[in-house]
Amino acid sequence: MNAPGRPGSEARATADAVARRSYGKLVAWLAARSRDVAAAEDALADAFAAALAEWPLRGCPANPEAWLMTVARRRLIDRDRRRRTGDGAAATLALLAEGLAAAEPGLPDQRLGLLFACAHPALDRGVRAPLMLQAVLGLDAQRIASAFLTSPAAMAKRLVRAKARIRAAGIPFAVPPPQELAPRLDAVLEAIYAAFAEGWADAAGTDAARRELTGEAIWLARLVAGLLPGEPEALGLLALMLHAEARRPARRDAAGDYVPLGWQDPAIWDAAMIAEAEGLLRRAAARGRIGRFQLEGALQSAHVHRCRSGEADWARVVELYDALLALSASPVVAINRALAVARLEGAAAGLAALDAVAGDPRLAEYQPWWAARAELLARAGAIGEARHAYALAIGLERDPAVRRFLQQALAALPGA
Repeated sequence: MNAPGRPGSEARATADAVARRSYGKLVAWLAARSRDVAAAEDALADAFAAALAEWPLRGCPANPEAWLMTVARRRLIDRDRRRRTGDGAAATLALLAEGLAAAEPGLPDQRLGLLFACAHPALDRGVRAPLMLQAVLGLDAQRIASAFLTSPAAMAKRLVRAKARIRAAGIPFAVPPPQELAPRLDAVLEAIYAAFAEGWADAAGTDAARRELTGEAIWLARLVAGLLPGEPEALGLLALMLHAEARRPARRDAAGDYVPLGWQDPAIWDAAMIAEAEGLLRRAAARGRIGRFQLEGALQSAHVHRCRSGEADWARVVELYDALLALSASPVVAINRALAVARLEGAAAGLAALDAVAGDPRLAEYQPWWAARAELLARAGAIGEARHAYALAIGLERDPAVRRFLQQALAALPGA
């Protein structure tokens, strides 16, 4: 039962904890049986609303996940009884009713099947990753839109259409046979990485939902790598994320200020996590099929070696960025490549590399673009232009610690 005097707060805390831990697991189970992602999400939302109404009065259940599943399943059954007739209704109701065991611990985990359903070839390639982020990990359209550099309204419409397409096409919620895995693997890996990046954006770990997101993404990557142990890109993605997560404790100092990679203390990094990442990269390289995530993991490895040893092979780093840019054509990769070129050939060469992608409209309000440009302009002696670029970067930055870092860099310019 709830503690006297704070039943509402305890009920909300319990519901929040279940949402962070099990949202995707619950949606995946419901969607696999209802064949309808949107209906599964709506039913689960109703179940959470019922929990917030009932738990403060009756106390939190011993197994809140099972309680939510039971209520959500009943909502789906009621919906189908109202909307369907004939054999189709009977089949759907039978699938939902078979989940009586959901009231017990040990609900089957079907998130991987939902991931591959969201990566089905019948769906537009551009919506597959956002759909997985919402359906499996519970991100809202606004957060997904931010990760994919688009508007929340446009993203919401794309997600609604994709869910309707899954229902209309009868796409199965199951891991496909081996011969169909490869075409859909890229979208699955992309979605997992996007989820990790969203959690990684909360460097201080103050947002509980985001903090859980990085662990969830790593768990999903381990799941895919376990399913496909010979797939080098699955291994490369897991290595990339482990390399990044290993550095989390060093990204902020004791005062909460942002610490760039080159200024971090490698002794604070998680050595065991880095060692695991290196082992995964070696396993991936042995397969002889290079890909985006392996290259990104190799870049992380190169930066780790540079910071640990003090020895920088910038020519090799630029080569890796060249290969990655050829595969992805990503403006984010182009920015990082330009910074590496500046280390190798000077600030003017780095600015020229930035100018080569300046026409990409996605960069106009992208903070790292303006921060990189400001840094290189300052190094090239173009102080007035550097001030302008820093001001834009500061205005676009949402993280207070990074904003302070940029403000300090602006203040340090000559004549400030």
